[in-house]
Amino acid sequence: MAHLSSRQLQPREGSGVRPHSSRTSRISRIRGAAAVLAVLTAAVPVATAQAAPHRPGPLPLERLFDNRGVSDDARPGDADFDGSGGSLSARDLTAAGWTPGRSLAVDGAKLTWPRAHAGRPDNVRADGQSVRLRGRGDALAFLVAGTGGEASGTGTVRYRDGSRGTYRLTAPDWRSGPLATKAVALPHVNTPGGQLAEKARLYVVTVPVARGREVASVTLPKDPGAPDLHVFSLSVRQAAKGWTGTWAASTAGYTAVGPWADRTVRLVVHTSTGGPRVRIRLDNTFASGPVRIGSATVAVQESGAGARGEPRRLSFGGEGGTEVPAGAQAFSDPLDFDVPEDTNLLVSFHLPETVLTAPVHSQAIQTSYVSGPGDHAADGSPAAYTSTISTWPLLTGVDVSGGPGSVVLLGDSITDGVKSTRDANHRWPNVLATRLLRQDEVPRFGVLNQGISANRVITDRYPGDGVSTDTGGVSALHRLDRDVFAQTSARTVVLFEGVNDVRWGATADQVTAGMREIAERAHARGLRVVAATIAPCRGEALCTAAADAERVKINDYLRGGDDFDAVLDFDAVLRDPANPSRMLAAYDSGDHLHPGDAGLAAIAESVDLGVLEP
Repeated sequence: MAHLSSRQLQPREGSGVRPHSSRTSRISRIRGAAAVLAVLTAAVPVATAQAAPHRPGPLPLERLFDNRGVSDDARPGDADFDGSGGSLSARDLTAAGWTPGRSLAVDGAKLTWPRAHAGRPDNVRADGQSVRLRGRGDALAFLVAGTGGEASGTGTVRYRDGSRGTYRLTAPDWRSGPLATKAVALPHVNTPGGQLAEKARLYVVTVPVARGREVASVTLPKDPGAPDLHVFSLSVRQAAKGWTGTWAASTAGYTAVGPWADRTVRLVVHTSTGGPRVRIRLDNTFASGPVRIGSATVAVQESGAGARGEPRRLSFGGEGGTEVPAGAQAFSDPLDFDVPEDTNLLVSFHLPETVLTAPVHSQAIQTSYVSGPGDHAADGSPAAYTSTISTWPLLTGVDVSGGPGSVVLLGDSITDGVKSTRDANHRWPNVLATRLLRQDEVPRFGVLNQGISANRVITDRYPGDGVSTDTGGVSALHRLDRDVFAQTSARTVVLFEGVNDVRWGATADQVTAGMREIAERAHARGLRVVAATIAPCRGEALCTAAADAERVKINDYLRGGDDFDAVLDFDAVLRDPANPSRMLAAYDSGDHLHPGDAGLAAIAESVDLGVLEP
């Protein structure tokens, strides 16, 4: 028999959930149980029934904690997350802003880091436990990690009306899972033999639930086998009722900035739809440490960094500022403020502490501003704003109250607006938003531009961790939950990507498999899914004949398949009829890959608005 650690032989703490398991210990328990049963049946020759094992009713998750995942760096032996003595560093978690009992917002879900201090039980190994949970929303959000490999299993959701459904949960491994999808990465792993300079990962994974039904409890997956699936926190992600996204930008990378210390950043963003109340969203995506926001305001732009009227102060949980932990986000409180449609806003926030790196959207195609020393968020005058930037750091969304919901455009540099006129809002999503505002046949949806220059469907450009000069983002597959499913009141997603995949050697089969997965995952969330054909690009260095052949195959798949609810033929709009592998000269920006203003307008004008309505 293999050696069992003292941790594995200890009885369970809390509520009767199994101790940490390995295959050997499980086999030993089965054999032991069989021996006891043999003795009992021999002693009692007549048995009318065998009682089912007792399981307690639904309990709060913390009552089920049976594993110590976090250790003090000075006492690493107080925890054993993975059955081999490995654990998370309490010091690293504090440095990331993940302190005991801290409320964390990730991908639109509110989760709580366990209140337990280092060396105390802080997570449960999933094995069919019933968790008490209440709420209505669009998804369950799990804060999880696997040990011993990627861990998967099927669980059950029970609703207050007596119905139930199943879900599939997968927790990537805490030491080897993808960095591109992690919520936070910590720089060390604690072991009894010392601290290792190795990334430890934690993940937020969401699974869809029935919209409109109130969740009563959640049964965790049964023990998946050799890997263990650990759950630290669980919540129902609430739908953003009464809100519509009017502007958004994807985090494309994590880069050096400034440095900014006691500076105010004033970002210029363009609304699609309007409303009488406003809130903003700040994301500390990919970060290793928290960022402090001293104050924040919103105003309508007059010109440059100057505001029309006095900027209005925003609050966060009733406070003037907030701290956003690594990998988390912060929504401001609702503010009565009349947001005009199709208009530039100024969103300003003071950074009182030194900021050397930040998550950014790199291709803003818009001039924004940074002040000299001091908190100038409430300044209506542009005088303090002495320098400019061409990125959008930290700010990822602006929402307005009311409205019919949002259309999310998931794309690459063409959607991002690269080669459109700077500061003119001539991106094709802007033109589409204007068309929606000027008609009454379909709802006037907010339009959320989630294009990232250089982005691909199936391959990460930015690895998802660390400071990088590459701002091509993680793949569409890896950012789908954050950039589509978690967007405010998303109703329809339009996928317009793939040219960068084939330009860098991906095959049509690989790209279409990724597109199909996006469609399947979006449909499971109740979204309408529209795809657009890939535009021609011969004449650009990487758009070889071989790449074009793969592009044509992908377009044939889109036109002839039924994975999507509708297909927009942007290839047919932009191509030169005399040379279909090239863009029409009148639409070409000059680099043969990106349309200019005329081409972007042609794309937007070609959209049948009816296909956007769910």
